[in-house]
Amino acid sequence: MKFTTRAYKQGDIVLSNTKYSSLFEEVKNVISNISDEDIKNKHNTKFSGKMSLSYAINELLKERLVELGWAKESPIFQDEGFKESKWRLDFAKDKVSIEVAFNHGEAIAWNLIKPVLASELNHVQKAIQTETAILICATKHLKEAGAFDGAVGEFEKICRYLIPLDRILTVPMVIIGLEAPETFKMVKNKIGNKNIGKIVSI
Repeated sequence: MKFTTRAYKQGDIVLSNTKYSSLFEEVKNVISNISDEDIKNKHNTKFSGKMSLSYAINELLKERLVELGWAKESPIFQDEGFKESKWRLDFAKDKVSIEVAFNHGEAIAWNLIKPVLASELNHVQKAIQTETAILICATKHLKEAGAFDGAVGEFEKICRYLIPLDRILTVPMVIIGLEAPETFKMVKNKIGNKNIGKIVSI
């Protein structure tokens, strides 16, 4: 997949530092090596009843990051009272955290704040101490071509959130916006009273 990036608080410089550069390269390589065929095959074999490509892309990211030793659903805190999914990072390795944000636009602020919670000192003991973060999301083009729900927060909107949240977001990060497939798109295919995505070559 092709992608575009937006650095926040010099996140690109921090992640290019020798300390983190190999981890950043892992993430970029995982994304770059997801082909259109990979997405189609994953959708057709596991998510053919779904409308959106978000399920297939999310699954491919999960499989390939976990293969490289990234911990999935890593708890932000060690305290047993904060073990629910909302208090978890999507992925973590060493001191880098990743959020995959294919959810509702109302969750944008929370997706951005979770790495901050994992980085700052507070009264709840940390499971990991995040120093920098990566947020993976869909660009407007992928959202449209992949038949994502209209309420999903896309790359362009997430980047706008960085301005009003500037004082709160203290962690250097890179926002990665995934681009649309080049050889196909998803179209709405109504079967009965249910919408199912149909892959159409372009």
